[in-house]
Amino acid sequence: MGRPVAGETVVVSGAGGATGSVVGQIAKIKGCRAIGVAGGYEKCHWVTDEAGFDAAIDYKAEDVPARRKELCPKGIDIFFDNVGGDVLDAALARLAMRGRVVLCGGIANYNATEAPPGPKNYLNLVVQRGRMEGSLVLDYLSRAGEAIGALSGWVQAGKLKNKVDVQHGLENAPATLRRLFEGRNEDKQLLRVAE
Repeated sequence: MGRPVAGETVVVSGAGGATGSVVGQIAKIKGCRAIGVAGGYEKCHWVTDEAGFDAAIDYKAEDVPARRKELCPKGIDIFFDNVGGDVLDAALARLAMRGRVVLCGGIANYNATEAPPGPKNYLNLVVQRGRMEGSLVLDYLSRAGEAIGALSGWVQAGKLKNKVDVQHGLENAPATLRRLFEGRNEDKQLLRVAE
């Protein structure tokens, strides 16, 4: 959906998670610059040093709009959003001409008790002639074989890495799910219910 072109700048929110980390690595494989937004030093370190992103922004410790301006002086060509909220709004403000926004999730507002306000910078889509589109994996089931072939080839070639955070015991299911919403998961969160 983002239609990456070599040389473009791709920014990924939730870059320390299972989906975001893979998106950034695919951007690198396609010849793009990849900037990740993640929460905390450990996640940002993994995103750059292990997953190979060009840079990471720690949304918990850094001024996200200022860092995006520094890291994306010509704007964001593709923003892959797993988070929504203020992170999406900041990305819309830095959108490059003909920039694309792929909406995959909105974990920042999943537990909101009231509907959050819409992004303040959405009119930048008009000014920059940008495009914003939602995505569900169900829309691409017919291409699953193609995806599995490409992804497994990249894993075998060492171009695509993942990290798995395994918690143990069915009794820990609620706490494990909470780890996702608290940002304490490390990449892909799994729960092993029994040996």
